[in-house]
Amino acid sequence: MSIIVNLDVMLAKRQMKSKELAQLIGITTANLSILKSGKAKAIRFSTLDAICKALECQPSDILEYVEDSL
Repeated sequence: MSIIVNLDVMLAKRQMKSKELAQLIGITTANLSILKSGKAKAIRFSTLDAICKALECQPSDILEYVEDSL
């Protein structure tokens, strides 16, 4: 996949646990885990907005595009 999710990196930088973030943004830890692993097929803008507010970051700090190698 060409989109890399760097949520673990931002959590580490902010010294925050996944459980804490999940509670702050109002989603389950299971759904946050799916997002962190890159297995999510989509993310709601409202969820991305809540994550960015909680972690005080930009969407580009969490999502990264990497061109597939052939």
